[in-house]
Amino acid sequence: MNPKKRNLIIGLVALVIIVVVAGVTLWHPAKKSAASGQTVKVGIMSGDKQDQAVWKSVAKTAQDTYGLTLKFVYFTDYNQPNEALLSGDIDVNAFQSYNYVKTWNKAHKSDIVAVGNTYITPMHIYSKQVKKLAEVENGATVAIPNDPSNESRALFVLQSAGLIKLNTTDSSKLVSLPDITENEHNLKLKEVDASQTPRALDSVALSVVNYNYASAASLPKSESVYMEPLNKTSAQYINFIAATSKEKNNKIYKEVAKAYASKATEKAIKEQYPDGGELPAWNLKL
Repeated sequence: MNPKKRNLIIGLVALVIIVVVAGVTLWHPAKKSAASGQTVKVGIMSGDKQDQAVWKSVAKTAQDTYGLTLKFVYFTDYNQPNEALLSGDIDVNAFQSYNYVKTWNKAHKSDIVAVGNTYITPMHIYSKQVKKLAEVENGATVAIPNDPSNESRALFVLQSAGLIKLNTTDSSKLVSLPDITENEHNLKLKEVDASQTPRALDSVALSVVNYNYASAASLPKSESVYMEPLNKTSAQYINFIAATSKEKNNKIYKEVAKAYASKATEKAIKEQYPDGGELPAWNLKL
C-alpha cells in the first residue's frame, strides 16, 4: 500500500476513534452530584466512638462520590439532636429509631421524618451479679431507660425474656410501668436516663441498655445475659437519617443517605462492631 494512503487511513481511523469517545463522553458524562461542594451538618451522639468511626467512613464516601463535606455536631443526650434539627442548627441527624421519632413528634408536635435507614441495634439485658436470668433473685432491682420510647422497648424486652408480662404483646404500642400485669419475681424497676443504664449496673441486678450506650461504656459481651430478638416488629427499631418533612426530598440529604448505604459503610460497621451488636439496616429483611 502507498505509504501516503496508509498514513491517511490511519489518521482517519484515529479521528473516528476520537469522535466516538468524545460522543460517548457527551452522552454519558461522569456522574456529578447536585450536592457537589455543599456542606451538610450532621448531628450524632458524642459518646459512641465506634459510631463516629463509621461516620468517618461515610464522610469519605460522601466526599469521594458526591463531592459532599459532612460536618459533625455532637450531642450528649437524646433530647438535643431533634431540638437542633427543628431549630435549624443542623441539617440532619442520625441517632434515633422509628418508634422514638413517633413518640417525639407526637409530644413536640413536630414533623421529623426519615430520609434513609442506617442500622439496627438489638437491646441487651446486662448484669454484673448473675450469669443467666434464672439466677435473678426475688425483689431484684432492674434499671430501664426513662424516655417513653426506650422505656417501652425495654419493657417488651423484659417481657420477651419472661421476667414480666404486659397487657399487650404488640410492641408497636407504647407501654409504661402501669401496663405491667404480672411481675412474678417482684422486680423493682428503676427508671434512669438511657445514657446512665450502663453505670446503673453497679447498683442493680439487671440493666436494659441501648447498644450505643453499652458500646460507649465498653460493656463486655460476657455481661449480656439476654439479647432482644429480631423479627418483623423490630422494623420500628431501625435507626435512620432524619430531616424535617419539608426537606424529606432534599437531593443533598438523600445523597448523604446514599453515602451511608454503601459497601464501605457496611465494611466499617463490621469492623467497628465485630460482635454483631450493630447491623446494617438499609437492606435488612426481617
